[in-house]
Amino acid sequence: MRFSGYEVEITQFSRTVAMQNPDEIVGLGKSKRPRVCGCDLHKNLTSFRGVVQITSMFSFKEVFCTVLQPTPITASERAADLFRRHGGIMRMADILRGGITRNTLYSMRDSGLVVQMARGLYRLAEMDPLSQSDLVTVAAKAPHAVIYLVSALSFHELTTQIPHEVWIAIPRNSEPPRLNYPPVRVSRINEVAYSTGVEEHQTDGVTIRVFSREKTLVDCFSRRNEVGIDVAIEALKFYMAKGNVKVDLIMEYATKLRVAKTMRPYLEALL
Repeated sequence: MRFSGYEVEITQFSRTVAMQNPDEIVGLGKSKRPRVCGCDLHKNLTSFRGVVQITSMFSFKEVFCTVLQPTPITASERAADLFRRHGGIMRMADILRGGITRNTLYSMRDSGLVVQMARGLYRLAEMDPLSQSDLVTVAAKAPHAVIYLVSALSFHELTTQIPHEVWIAIPRNSEPPRLNYPPVRVSRINEVAYSTGVEEHQTDGVTIRVFSREKTLVDCFSRRNEVGIDVAIEALKFYMAKGNVKVDLIMEYATKLRVAKTMRPYLEALL
């Protein structure tokens, strides 16, 4: 049963009774407020004995009812729901914009409900373990960064190298992300190199921006003194072995980054 937003649970039937004035027993009455057997449901009642009309105007059942008061939602529950709607990972600025106070967030952190991944970056503890924790942390903290060079090779499985830091590219006039962990290696690149060949991948509820396979190959040859020519050649061999080779696209990117003459002999040797 429901009376003005309250749930009323009938927990026990007893006997049938006859009443002459049902308006005083079940209904609104003169007060226009829900009343059962004279009990005002707007008061803080948890249970009462009353009667409910079940067959006709003058036939009632005496019952024992329980008023199920709505359970108030705590600040931590609201915060957890906000985290879930954002994939489980949020930055401090977004948390505050969502109406969650610092005190609530710190209380959740201290009680283990959320985990601080980095400065100003938090994750709901109940979420599944991250599959790419370092990349997810960097992408969530610095959405404008693009996974670059050796880290991009590792993402695309085009290298045997194991990056011990996350390589990222940002525009020349951008501030690098401030992270205690994981360690990052930042390259500031021009607008053409930054905007060419960018892909977006959803990983653990976070959008990771990474240069495509073809663009990453070109970047490695362009920065061969930084990553090593052997790493660039190995990546090109892996790329050819995996199939779906797009030589025209590689040469288009290589022309934009002015390494077409450098790359052409290696491409021709492997084709």
